[in-house]
Amino acid sequence: MGRPARRGCRGARVSRRMDSRSDEDDVRVRASRHGSRPRTRTRPTHEEAVPGLVIAVDRGRMTVRVEGPGGSPVDVTAMRARELGKHGVVVGDRVRLVGDTTGRTDSLARIVTIADRVTSLRRTADDTDPTERIVVANADQLVVVTSIADPEPALGFLDRCLVAAYAGGLSPLLVLTKSDLASPQPLLDRYAGLEVDAVPMSREAPLDELVTRLRDQMSVLVGQSGVGKSTLFNRLIPGAFRAIGDVSKIGKGRHTSSSAVLLDLPGGGTLIDTPGIRSFGLAHVTPQDVLAAFDDLAEAAVDCPPACGHTAADPECALDAWAAQGPPAARERLGSFRRLITAVGQLTPGH
Repeated sequence: MGRPARRGCRGARVSRRMDSRSDEDDVRVRASRHGSRPRTRTRPTHEEAVPGLVIAVDRGRMTVRVEGPGGSPVDVTAMRARELGKHGVVVGDRVRLVGDTTGRTDSLARIVTIADRVTSLRRTADDTDPTERIVVANADQLVVVTSIADPEPALGFLDRCLVAAYAGGLSPLLVLTKSDLASPQPLLDRYAGLEVDAVPMSREAPLDELVTRLRDQMSVLVGQSGVGKSTLFNRLIPGAFRAIGDVSKIGKGRHTSSSAVLLDLPGGGTLIDTPGIRSFGLAHVTPQDVLAAFDDLAEAAVDCPPACGHTAADPECALDAWAAQGPPAARERLGSFRRLITAVGQLTPGH
């Protein structure tokens, strides 16, 4: 005798195809020897999820600050839920958690949602790497620390930091250290056209002016070796590196040299240290990205021809006429802007 037909499975499949009320996006039917079992694609709503702020990321474990009993902050160890797919989590992300959010030792929560990012500090490994990496999310300003002397300012690095800030939606702030060794005026003159805020500093100078600019802001601190960034970080947050270690212990890892961490400023606001950032690859940035941060230049650039790079080498760039008709400050602003996009234009032909 022949093998009996499996009518149950086939009948289930046929009835699904003929049912006009079914939706393939909602239900899938998988045949098995025990019959058919519908599987839903509906994602859970996680209405009970707890909001939090990511303050550290270390090897797949995130430290998330949530509101605990009585409104006091609690730092929770969490991992990314599988349903988020390849969506990465970075310091500054505003997320929602489920699971154990008590912050107790050996507890673990899951990050189930990540809010849309308002700003993003991004970079690539180098100028030829097409893969951009988000370093920090939702920060208000990028604080670029540079020495005036010993060592001399790395102008290329400063320009790249400004490009990354403007392209990511952050306001740049220059902190000019070692002002007791040389005058900050040459650097102030270089960026005068961009109206970049700057604070000259020395070891003995009080921090009041800088603290005022950091208060109630989420700020990202970057700077190359030898410029005094670590010293400044510890002055702003006494015992900062001990606090960084305490944060990292929550995830049972260690704060590596390439990971960012967020700490609270005593006077209000937060400061994110980025010890691993020594350069900014700009493969992901175009001149148009930078131009979007300058309302007056962007308005004038509407009259530019297609594919204009907005550099001095573009003969029909409308920004030249805009600067010529304006006050001297307009020409300074255009000159500073063009210094920023020169490298970007060379990396992104056709823009």
